[in-house]
Amino acid sequence: MEILIQAVLLVIGFVMLVKGADFFVEGAAGIAGKFGIPQLVIGLTIVAMGTSAPEAAVSITAALGGSADLTVGNVMGSNIMNILVILGITAVIVSVAIQKSTLQIELPFMIGISVLMVILGYTGEVITRTEGVILGSFFCIYMAYLLYMAKKGKEEVQEEHKEKPIWLLVVATIGGAALIVVGSDFVVDAASAIATVFGMSKSFIGLTIVAFGTSLPELVTSITAARKGKADIAIGNIVGSNIFNILFVTGITAMITPVEYVLKSFFVDGFVMIGAGVLLLLGVLRTRMLKRPVGVLMLLCYTGYFAYLMTNL
Repeated sequence: MEILIQAVLLVIGFVMLVKGADFFVEGAAGIAGKFGIPQLVIGLTIVAMGTSAPEAAVSITAALGGSADLTVGNVMGSNIMNILVILGITAVIVSVAIQKSTLQIELPFMIGISVLMVILGYTGEVITRTEGVILGSFFCIYMAYLLYMAKKGKEEVQEEHKEKPIWLLVVATIGGAALIVVGSDFVVDAASAIATVFGMSKSFIGLTIVAFGTSLPELVTSITAARKGKADIAIGNIVGSNIFNILFVTGITAMITPVEYVLKSFFVDGFVMIGAGVLLLLGVLRTRMLKRPVGVLMLLCYTGYFAYLMTNL
């Protein structure tokens, strides 16, 4: 009976995610058009942070509850899934154009801070409060860069303004984000409860089920954005989410309490996270397009990674 209830909650959560993403993308894109803000910046900020809210909530709540060790698995698992699964699926459905700034700045920055997170974890097997402050400082630098991008791109954007009033676009964005967060919470709780019944380990749940559940907002938002022809929001959402996960989620969690980094558990995961970023960069380097063959390769890589996780439960 308990599993049946959790399964129903799982379905309700998925429905909320899909509808929320639809409202969220339309609202965010409309606001970008109204104010002449580049859609890439909207994707890297409002959309990325909105869809990363579940990761932040899960990790910070875990830290306050004395389970900060879930943070690393949650962040790494989500970042791996964001690139290999979410961008992989998105690319299989529709080719995604990559902006020049994303190729030259945001992607290398994402890879760089992934390396930094792994290094901080390997030194002492814990991410300390001081190291949390370092990650938080990089987040402030990143936000300053995005502010510069918004000001620089404002006059260059010539997008048709929607007929919808700004208040309605704001309501759609906030309402969509709320549906995404609540829906994701339903999915994570229900999936974790079902997994626990079957005796799955905490680290496995963090790296797979919780990571997938908290990455669902990015999945539905990216696919919805790409299919609506808003590729900048789709790619900005993933890159921005990964950066946000490492710098803000891990940084804030470590400031609350030192985050345990178990080498035995996260040795492979750290390098897979970095490798996923490098694969994405190499896949779009020549054409500045994320196309179906690269998407298929990403999904195959995740299949291999998931098989590894299954054999090391």
